[in-house]
Amino acid sequence: MDNIFAFIFLSIPIIAILGGVAKKWLALKEKQIGAMSADTAEKAAQYAAKTERLEQRVAVLERILTDRSTVLADEIDRLRDQPIN
Repeated sequence: MDNIFAFIFLSIPIIAILGGVAKKWLALKEKQIGAMSADTAEKAAQYAAKTERLEQRVAVLERILTDRSTVLADEIDRLRDQPIN
């Protein structure tokens, strides 16, 4: 009977200490996850901005290509209509 009381008497502080350690460990993990999510959000924003810039550049290139094709076609038609010396 004395062993049971001694076990209970010793296990209560041990459980309390382990609970405190577990609480601190969980708080640390929560901070780490928060930092990772902030970093991930920042990278996602950077990728979105880069994608937007690339889409704008592609649109400009498409416009240049389309405009030049029209000008080139007009120039070919004009040269075709000129007499050959």
